[in-house]
Amino acid sequence: MIVSLISKGISLENLAGNFAETHPGLTNQEVAEEANRCLYCYDAPCITACPTDIDIPKFIKKIASGNLKGSATTIMDANPVGASCARVCPTEELCEGACVLNHSTKPIMIGDLQRYATDWAMKNEQLLFKAGEKNGKSVAIVGGGPAGLSAARELARFGFDVTIYEAEKKAGGLNTYGIVSFRLPQNISLWEVEQVEKLGVEIKTNTKVGEDISQDELSKNFDFIVFAIGMGSVPNVGIEGEELIGVHDAIEFVKSTKSGEITDELAGKKVVVIGAGNTAIDGATCSIRKGAESVKIVYRRTENEMTAYDFEYEFAKQERVEFNWLTQPIKIIGDKHGMVTHLQCVRMELAEESEDGRRKPVPIEGSEFTMEVDAVIKAIGQTRYVDIIEKFRLEHDGGVVKIDPETRQTSNPNVFAIGDVTFGNGQGEAMVVTAAQQGKEAAFAIHQLVSKTAATA
Repeated sequence: MIVSLISKGISLENLAGNFAETHPGLTNQEVAEEANRCLYCYDAPCITACPTDIDIPKFIKKIASGNLKGSATTIMDANPVGASCARVCPTEELCEGACVLNHSTKPIMIGDLQRYATDWAMKNEQLLFKAGEKNGKSVAIVGGGPAGLSAARELARFGFDVTIYEAEKKAGGLNTYGIVSFRLPQNISLWEVEQVEKLGVEIKTNTKVGEDISQDELSKNFDFIVFAIGMGSVPNVGIEGEELIGVHDAIEFVKSTKSGEITDELAGKKVVVIGAGNTAIDGATCSIRKGAESVKIVYRRTENEMTAYDFEYEFAKQERVEFNWLTQPIKIIGDKHGMVTHLQCVRMELAEESEDGRRKPVPIEGSEFTMEVDAVIKAIGQTRYVDIIEKFRLEHDGGVVKIDPETRQTSNPNVFAIGDVTFGNGQGEAMVVTAAQQGKEAAFAIHQLVSKTAATA
């Protein structure tokens, strides 16, 4: 296989190089010019637009004055995963979209300035925070993704003993494994994990709650539990042929490009991605960078209904990803060796609105067609960890844990839930930055609960 690729001018080294970070960041000169362009608004709308309430004028002013540690501290104080968010936040829709300069010139490049300050902190091995005085209380956090890390960092600063239980080999969740390397290198997420560990937080990796340690053990050994388990694998599409060789789970597919060597199995091949969310975009652009000859996204609705961010969509088009709207896969076809060879689809049209407010796609009779493919990547959402939710005896709606929106408390007052496990059914938008904010909220709620109990004792 490698010989045939080399004959085509493709090498494993070239494929690996395709996963280097796309955007190099601003130069020192560009940073100086951009930071001094900021108006440092007193009542800055960019702060309001940030789910974690980063004091954006303050951190930019510190950059302009040369105080990069102060700038990074301002960012990370508000957002414990601020280095990752500098790269993956939809800033055009959030802080930059609210910038007052949109009305006259162009918005401040807030994301790039945030990246510059946090990159400086990483390169200079800065420890930005310290743990608070111990209060004698302990918290177990189930899941070490952005939400869990955020809660752990804040709880440690409040003086709690904190232990994170993480099923993967490394903590960081989506940021470590689920966002493509050319947008978010793994070392960025691992630096944020390190910042949390250095506050005395214990992170037990390769540990599955419910298997390696029980819910009852956690309840017995800790005063509080923070539930930050995220979501699971991509579900089956529900069509014939999903067991064939060459059919991939988009989550695992992207993960393989971040946790191991880049392989050549897609070089020169035709790939189809089912779905049109951010994960589908990641699967498609990863395929391009792994040398695929062509990559098509098929989606049963239209461009207007896709859930991917606008900037993700534009990036995919620049990467030569082709979009096939109003197209529903109905069968994956393979050869006698069990390898994918074709995808059978049907054209769709939109009918009346369904319960989720979107128009329902229905098949057009007689519109079936077949496309030649070598690999199919499924990206139609993720399953829920219903079993573990029920082991904790928490009230939920189809795997979406029910919470008090102000305190993040579940039906068990000693268990708090944050992140993807609370998103769905119209409840919020699953972004890294909102998960970080929820971690902070849960930590503060626990701190308040302990403080009130101590005051009345």
